[in-house]
Amino acid sequence: MKRTSASFSIALSAMACAVAAAALTMGSYVDVLLGAGYLLAVFALMVPLSKNFYWGSFLALVGALLLAFLFCGFSFLKLLPFACFLGVHPLLNRLQKNYIRNKIAQGAFFLGKAVWFDLALLVAWFVLAPVFGVSEATWYPWVAERLYYIIFLGGTAVFAAYDCAIFLCQRSVDMAIKRIGR
Repeated sequence: MKRTSASFSIALSAMACAVAAAALTMGSYVDVLLGAGYLLAVFALMVPLSKNFYWGSFLALVGALLLAFLFCGFSFLKLLPFACFLGVHPLLNRLQKNYIRNKIAQGAFFLGKAVWFDLALLVAWFVLAPVFGVSEATWYPWVAERLYYIIFLGGTAVFAAYDCAIFLCQRSVDMAIKRIGR
């Protein structure tokens, strides 16, 4: 098997960084497209992972966050959920797929990712809710009273579906990038 060159790894990671930064910037400027920007950035960061370029994907994530931070006028609030969880999650999934074979260890790794997701939701709630005026909403007292149940039960259920979907999306990205000859 032919070893991939460093320039190919750098080029693939740079393209992923550029697409992820553009998607995060687009999502930060147009509020309706924020979720789509996050999703497109996650897909872009999966591209280097399809060739097992772990450092390339991590550096593409850091570069995309820095570029989006600069292009969005130093607004870190819209990038916070991506920086806390969504950007690193595909990398952890790929490491889990390639290096953890034991079912018990996979379950423990899933629980660790679920707790991390729930903590990222709590950070987003406590940081972003006061900024965006959520406390004035009519449903706020009901949610504030049951916040930890909603986050830890509902958030874990949502995370299980999200984690399964990201594994399937990584498989589709792998099949698409497999056509590249290197």
